Amino acid sequence: MNINASLFVQMAVLFFGAWVTMKFIWPPLIRAIEERQKKIGEGLAAADKGEVALAEAQKEGQAIKAEARAQALAIVADSEKRGQAIVEEAKTQAQAEADRIIESAKAEIAQEAQRIRDQLRNEVAQLAVAGAKQILVREVDLNVHAQMLEQLKAKL
Repeated sequence: MNINASLFVQMAVLFFGAWVTMKFIWPPLIRAIEERQKKIGEGLAAADKGEVALAEAQKEGQAIKAEARAQALAIVADSEKRGQAIVEEAKTQAQAEADRIIESAKAEIAQEAQRIRDQLRNEVAQLAVAGAKQILVREVDLNVHAQMLEQLKAKL
């Protein structure tokens, strides 16, 4: 065989193989590579979007958490104020009740004192009448009168 013919056949086979490869094998391979690159690009873009969304979600979560803390503190402060108001109201009511009870007790004591005075006046009047009766029953004598008055003083 001739070297030139062999070289020419090899070159024809090489070109035919290259042409078949470029016509039938290379385009699907390029499409597959491009699709893979596109998917990888989309995945990276989605990952970037996910990171941005995660950062935004974290910021939003922190804002919500701060707002919740502020609301909780406000609720606690309002509860404390309401509790103090209730305590003050209870103190005021208790003081008013104590004043009412004291006034009632003073009125009761005054009534009891007046009743005792009236009872004492009645007893003194009865004793005076009894003493006058005894004086009138006996004869009028200064010694006897003095003695009766002494007895009357002793009874009072």
